[in-house]
Amino acid sequence: MDTRAQDETELGRLRADFAGWRIWRAVKQDGRLGEWVASLHDPRVGIEPTLMFPTAPLLRDALIRQAESAKARIR
Repeated sequence: MDTRAQDETELGRLRADFAGWRIWRAVKQDGRLGEWVASLHDPRVGIEPTLMFPTAPLLRDALIRQAESAKARIR
C-alpha cells in the first residue's frame, strides 16, 4: 500500500474513532501534505478547538487526551 493510501486509511480510522471532530491533512504551499489536523465540532468530546500534529499517531494520542479531559470537565 502506498503512502497516500495509508494516509487515507488512517484518516478513515481517525474519523470513525473521533466522530466529534473534523479531521483532515493540511496541504503545504508546495502542494505536499502537511500536518494532521482536527477541529472540534462537539464540545462534549474535547476542550481545544483545533489540534495539529505532524503524525497520525500523535494526533490520535492528543484526541484521546482531549476525550479524557472533556469527560473530567463534565463530571
